[in-house]
Amino acid sequence: MPIELKVPEVGESISEVEIGDWLKRKGETVQKDEPVVTLESEKATVELPAPAAGTVTEVLKKKGDVAKVGEVIAIIEHNGQAQQKPPEAKVSPAPAESKAGHVMPAAARALAENRIQPEAVKPTGPGGRVLKEDVLRATSEAKTPAPEPLKAPLTSAPPQLGERQEEIVPMSRLRRTVAERLVQIQQTAALLTTFNEVDMSAVMALRTEFGEAFLKKHNVKLGFMSFFVKAVVEALKQVPVVNAAVRENNIVYHNYYDIGVAIGGGKGLVVPVLRHTERMSFAEIEIAIGEFAKRAKENKLKPDELQGGTFTISNGGIYGSLMSTPIINPPQSGILGMHAIQERPVARAGNVVIRPMMYLALTYDHRIVDGREAVTFLRHIKDFVESPARMLLEV
Repeated sequence: MPIELKVPEVGESISEVEIGDWLKRKGETVQKDEPVVTLESEKATVELPAPAAGTVTEVLKKKGDVAKVGEVIAIIEHNGQAQQKPPEAKVSPAPAESKAGHVMPAAARALAENRIQPEAVKPTGPGGRVLKEDVLRATSEAKTPAPEPLKAPLTSAPPQLGERQEEIVPMSRLRRTVAERLVQIQQTAALLTTFNEVDMSAVMALRTEFGEAFLKKHNVKLGFMSFFVKAVVEALKQVPVVNAAVRENNIVYHNYYDIGVAIGGGKGLVVPVLRHTERMSFAEIEIAIGEFAKRAKENKLKPDELQGGTFTISNGGIYGSLMSTPIINPPQSGILGMHAIQERPVARAGNVVIRPMMYLALTYDHRIVDGREAVTFLRHIKDFVESPARMLLEV
């Protein structure tokens, strides 16, 4: 019995998806829950598993096509047997249009002169006879070159020097949506960025002292991100408007802290969300981020994991970025940019010392966040990271 492979619901307000790579082709067998095709929505790339074991007998959509939620995109035979194509009917060769006995004498001379076989000439004479005009017509058609395909109009392109090739790759639906929203937020929000720097000495000392014991107990490394997530939560408690959002003519204050963490995935940048980070331990944060990163590379993040954040952290430092102005993830009102750690000379108690320093950038929506609040928020993060014990004491 055939089974229809339909596009499932992949997220709130998503009505259609773009077909990605077919992991199983027509005629191939598939096991139950084995991925058949990838679907790209405006929020995530997901794999669609087979509802039962069988053979893919029909593929109704090709890569790049758009399909609506609930639409059938493939057929699977439940019994695991591929549908056999009916044998093709044998077609007898058509009889020759002319025979030597039907060639008129004048036509025969023309055939000999032009070295054309009678079978290559379409007869128009009575009873299917080949006339001289038929031979001349066939000769003229053979000598007439086929029309060349229309060429695109020449454009004023620079001269080609050596091997200069271009590759055109369509943007994925996820990439297009990200691009549209980034442009939209810059057009609708009053974005402003403020900067500060943080001394990472205390955090690095803690990682050196307790990193091995942390790894042994929790089976995950103690990274920098958990410190910043915790610092952001405490700073948001101090300056709640940075955790708010604009909704029409209202300010929506969130009494919870869902922190999005920007991660480079297989299809581009994605921002999975850590829910209720105020309740999470350092180990839980590190484990969750590691799992997000792994599944992002495999394009296996779920749509609901990419929705509903109240604030975002982006760590460009892992790519070597020293300074940047991150863009807000709408409808949020703030995003923190982390950057590379570099040893720099700084003044401490009247002395110049070398410390591992990191620049921090906070981009915020100036419609609801004032400069004073933004600077205060960033200062809180600096204080919490430079004195991690304050996060435990909540002071």
